[in-house]
Amino acid sequence: MTSLRILITALALTLGAGPALAIDPLYQQQMERLSQIMGSLYFLQPLCKAGATDWRAEAAELIALDQPDEDRRQRLSGAFNDGYTAYARFHRSCTPTAQAALQRLLAEAERTARDIHTRFAE
Repeated sequence: MTSLRILITALALTLGAGPALAIDPLYQQQMERLSQIMGSLYFLQPLCKAGATDWRAEAAELIALDQPDEDRRQRLSGAFNDGYTAYARFHRSCTPTAQAALQRLLAEAERTARDIHTRFAE
């Protein structure tokens, strides 16, 4: 299991520990960015790596465990879709640019997940 997968799993378990909030939690912006990154990874990773992580399923699990209200759920899902669309417009195959973006996004996802977990886990 990759360290990013471990972090996302730990983050999902942490976020799912409490009740849903009617207002945005302090980590909302970071969650939206993480969802956006996961959408980008969902598009890019199959171009460059066969049999890799299913980022759509990971994002869905993370969102479900966070127990957001409908507005937050829509924003998190929208961020995922925005991330997917951003890369789908320009990449059709695994180019050096796509590979570099993939590596950069994986590193950012790991940092973001670690930051949310470190700052907001009880």
